[in-house]
Amino acid sequence: MKKKLLAFLLLAALLLLAACGNAAPAAVAPEKEAPAEAPAEAAPAEEAPAEEAPAEEAPAEEAPAEEAPVPEIEPSGDIVVLFTSDVHCGVDQGFGYAGLQQIRDYLVAQGDAVILVDDGDSIQGEPIGTMTKGEAIVKLMNEMGYEVAIPGNHEFDYGMETFLTLTEEAEYDYISCNFNRDGELVFNPYVIKELAGHKVAFVGVTTPKTLTSSTPRYFQDEEGNFIYGFFQDETGEGVYSAVQTAVDAAREDGAEYVFVMAHLGNEEACRPWTYADVIENTNGIDVLLDGHSHDTDKVVMKNMDGDTVIRQACGTKLNCIGYARISADGKIDTGLYSWPNKDSASALLGFDNDMTAAVAVASEELNAKLAEVVASSQVEMTIFDPEAKDDSGNPIRMVRRAETNLGDLCADAYLAQGEADIAFVNGGGIRANLPAGDITLNNILKVHPFGNALTVIEVTGQQVLDALEWGSRSVPNELGGFLQVAGLTYEINTEIESTCEADENGMFVKVAGARRVQNVMVNGEPIDPKATYTLASHDYMLLNNGDGYTMFEGCKVLQESVKLDNQVLIDYITETLGGVIGEEYENPVGQGRITILQAEEK
Repeated sequence: MKKKLLAFLLLAALLLLAACGNAAPAAVAPEKEAPAEAPAEAAPAEEAPAEEAPAEEAPAEEAPAEEAPVPEIEPSGDIVVLFTSDVHCGVDQGFGYAGLQQIRDYLVAQGDAVILVDDGDSIQGEPIGTMTKGEAIVKLMNEMGYEVAIPGNHEFDYGMETFLTLTEEAEYDYISCNFNRDGELVFNPYVIKELAGHKVAFVGVTTPKTLTSSTPRYFQDEEGNFIYGFFQDETGEGVYSAVQTAVDAAREDGAEYVFVMAHLGNEEACRPWTYADVIENTNGIDVLLDGHSHDTDKVVMKNMDGDTVIRQACGTKLNCIGYARISADGKIDTGLYSWPNKDSASALLGFDNDMTAAVAVASEELNAKLAEVVASSQVEMTIFDPEAKDDSGNPIRMVRRAETNLGDLCADAYLAQGEADIAFVNGGGIRANLPAGDITLNNILKVHPFGNALTVIEVTGQQVLDALEWGSRSVPNELGGFLQVAGLTYEINTEIESTCEADENGMFVKVAGARRVQNVMVNGEPIDPKATYTLASHDYMLLNNGDGYTMFEGCKVLQESVKLDNQVLIDYITETLGGVIGEEYENPVGQGRITILQAEEK
């Protein structure tokens, strides 16, 4: 009890909230004295009545005192909407769910009417989500007491059927005014909750960018036709109309306040469906609680009628908890509880509540699942030279300077999962061997531990050639950006010095002279510098200039951050390969996709 009280007070102080006036601990009743008229030494044992013996009376005298009655909490009249977004399975990061419970409990203790909602992207992003396909997160959200949620783009990463099954397991409402199948809404567009005697409506809306930032085929039928959508069009009017229709209906149903729960964001690439686009083209919204872009901005802007609307976002991984407060006099404001520290609030402050225990149980179950055997390999998949050793007798790492069978496997996974013409994987992102024999989920996770995500773009043959040249510039020495490939083959002429030029930040600028990469073949045909190809890799390289790959800037994005790299590998091994890595990968130096030419070979 003292530990819980201490953690509670510490959190309150750190949040600069008012003291909550904790009641003093209930007093313990003093033990009764033994009856003075019957001291044990004053009478023979046989004459003392058995029922009056002190030993017989001790249990009654030592019974715990009744706790003082908990004072009834006087309602403040305020309504507080606590909201999270883009948690991405960070259940023990930032505030964590344990810290979220502390905040909610504190507000309830002040007499506020509190509701907890989520703006999407909760079930993907960490092994606890990947390994359970989101189920562990939904269970934790049930225990946390969420009441309303919307789908973000990553709710669909495990497939449409899986997501829809998860929504049935959820004890909270999923809502969306624009997620539809063949024009029919999948969920209710809004829900009304009665809080502190007032009707508060929540309207859900999800970015149409979901169709490319998740896996497109999950939204298609067997013939490749899109059957699920988000009322997307080039003007944005489909989304604006869906939001306006839901807001108007909620008002007609008696809603005094309307909150839009949005997974829209502020990124230019999301236009015409950003939060600003929606607010500027609608009316009747009081507050828009936003997610998707991982920012923490609060923006006050005008709607189409010139009325004020507040937009509030709350970051990612529970580093912030958002809130909107409707005071008893009807005034509305929003803000954040922030936790910028590296250590989680739960770990640093020692929270001990229901969610502390629930997260611990979920973590134990995850560890057991990671130990499960999910596949097997007929050969060892390696990042090392099969024979060479360094001066200390340790194997020499080759995946950053030459082809290996594990490099082939990882690139094949991206090629298949991205349904692309070509796939690249940087050698620095392939971190551990896969053993011959049984393979556990943990073995696979160690191969790709960084959490990069599958992305597919359109590129020209010239951009591919520039990328291969940039990745090969250090051979025969190591380079984290060295490219393992699928869908193409190429040669590196090490007699030619690299002529790649970089800027002061180490980013690719151009190939200034002779090229050492030659004989590039795409699916057996010479690469055409002017042709267009689809390229699968991860967001780190294709979208974020990882390892200095700037040549892909401005490329058309076909699929954006659709699933984590370790999930790409897991799905490829367990589904495409049927759980068995076969003899086609038996050569530790790969299948001959990359040929490094030495002087005597030319």
